[in-house]
Amino acid sequence: MKTVFERTETLYDRPTHYCPGCGHGVIHRLIAESIDELGLQGRTIGIAPVGCSVLAYNYINIDMIEVAHGRAPAVATGLKRCSPDMIVFSYQGDGDLASIGAGEILHATHRGERFTVFFVNNAIYGMTGGQMAPTTMLAQTTTTTPTGRRSNREGYPLQVCELLATLPGAAYIERCSVHDAAHIRKTKRCIRHALQLQLDGVEGLGLVEVLSPCPTYWRMSPSDARKWLEEEMIKVFPLGRFKG
Repeated sequence: MKTVFERTETLYDRPTHYCPGCGHGVIHRLIAESIDELGLQGRTIGIAPVGCSVLAYNYINIDMIEVAHGRAPAVATGLKRCSPDMIVFSYQGDGDLASIGAGEILHATHRGERFTVFFVNNAIYGMTGGQMAPTTMLAQTTTTTPTGRRSNREGYPLQVCELLATLPGAAYIERCSVHDAAHIRKTKRCIRHALQLQLDGVEGLGLVEVLSPCPTYWRMSPSDARKWLEEEMIKVFPLGRFKG
């Protein structure tokens, strides 16, 4: 029988703990495949803070560092400056990067730090119980906005790519999605491109934002969550390259 697919060596062979329909597992695979294809497994270090993203070390077979909530850019800065020949990336959710870690990512980008950020945006806090995140959309219900987010009460959703692209220290900023096969393939190209830029020594920070479904706290089936992402979330967070 012809082999049409083999698991990449940079992924551990183990069952997933993620909820059905969650995008994290797909994104893990895309990162691992890109690391393999670029031959970077022995020189890549990943950094994952608190949140659903923290368990990336259970699946991606490289050196990983677990850090406090929001502090991945600070740790990545120190690591890359001390070991400039290593490939360093942070893997962060929206509750982490855009809330408690907003100052960290803003100033790391402003300084032009030479690491890569993979930013998973599912518009909600996942691990801690489905609360409103900075990226939660207007009218979206969460456990802390049961009647929907309102601009005059909780403000507007934070558009990270648009914000960071204004800074001169940003080398590459792009927003992608994993809601269908075509967009998964494009997201893989974005992830690989971001790693390649760091490998080539390009000055500045690279960030790939990935829109990802959270069926559990969106209170939807996996198929409905993917459809909602495509029809509603992309209106607020348009896909495309913002810089680089």
